[in-house]
Amino acid sequence: MEEINALTLRNNLGAILDRLTDSGEPVIIRKKNKIKAVLITPEQFEKRFLDWQTDHEKKRFLDALTQLKRRKKGQVSSLDHLRSLRGYKE
Repeated sequence: MEEINALTLRNNLGAILDRLTDSGEPVIIRKKNKIKAVLITPEQFEKRFLDWQTDHEKKRFLDALTQLKRRKKGQVSSLDHLRSLRGYKE
């Protein structure tokens, strides 16, 4: 894993991105001797954060379902509701 400081990144961004693409190894960026960021390839990003994206989408879907459940009007059973939609009389 390559480590560079922020000034080197600023001065040589194009070359660093080329090396990242060629080698595929993450690049650690330090500022004042502390790790501030890590550069990774888009493929590595997708691979590492796919689970996070999946969980995020799952939560959004479940929240949407919860909102739909809250819109339920009255305590009419689904069978009774279908019968009324189809015009059946009780």
